[in-house]
Amino acid sequence: MEEENQIDEKSPLTVPILLFFLTCLTTLLTGSYQEGGHPFSHPSDLLKGIPFAFTLMLILFIHEMGHYVTSQVYGVKTSYPYFIPGPWPPYGIIGTFGAFIKIQSPILQKKALLDIGAAGPFAGFGVAIVAICVGLYSSEIVRIDATAPMLQLGDSIIFTLLTHLMAKVPAEGYDLALNSVAFAGWIGLFVTSLNLLPIGQLDGGHIAYALLGKKQRFLSMLMVAVLLVLGWKAWDGWYVWAVMAAILGVRHPPTFDEETPLDFKHRMLGIASVILFIITFMPVPIRIGN
Repeated sequence: MEEENQIDEKSPLTVPILLFFLTCLTTLLTGSYQEGGHPFSHPSDLLKGIPFAFTLMLILFIHEMGHYVTSQVYGVKTSYPYFIPGPWPPYGIIGTFGAFIKIQSPILQKKALLDIGAAGPFAGFGVAIVAICVGLYSSEIVRIDATAPMLQLGDSIIFTLLTHLMAKVPAEGYDLALNSVAFAGWIGLFVTSLNLLPIGQLDGGHIAYALLGKKQRFLSMLMVAVLLVLGWKAWDGWYVWAVMAAILGVRHPPTFDEETPLDFKHRMLGIASVILFIITFMPVPIRIGN
């Protein structure tokens, strides 16, 4: 019986560890291709992917550990982080679909819900900012080749501010070519904004429910409608997020204690989370153009 219990305690780590290493591999492949490597024909080229893979995996890891550690503080049982490997070039540009943890026990108070929801985005955001600043230092401003298709990345408010602070604003006819570390930081900002969408049980959904209670459902439905409009007017990828939100559900389960209001500190954290969403959101995050 004792041996069976030990196996049960260890087995929950098997899948998260396997997925973690698979995601390390797919992000290494992605980073290698970004640096002009050919890792399948020249395996040593895989080393070229380390800056991108390490930076992106660190951002995702710190984000999920923000949730995990805060959950432990409040006595909320969760799974270990699950990383999701994704396609590498030419089939994908990131190498991962992100990461998540599963909440496995009820959250008793709204302040706990707010803290758990906000901890991940703020933790990952901090690492992304450092990565962008480090990466921008060695990123180059290059002349635009009007004959070649280019992957153009959107500029959030915070990314635009950082490019100005780092004196990396291109003149007309030029563009900023991000190196692998800066690109991983940019992805970190994009992931932050996606997680803060106030829909269902995304991080933003947790925060919105803590602030608004059952009224969060109406904000969630409105956000899905906004994504559909953005998909029509701005970026097709928002259609995918709108459909995913509709499938996963716009409702958020109630906390055990629905009556105790948030204190001033947690209301300020909620407002800070809304501001974080605004400064990281990009209506058109990616487009292919000349």
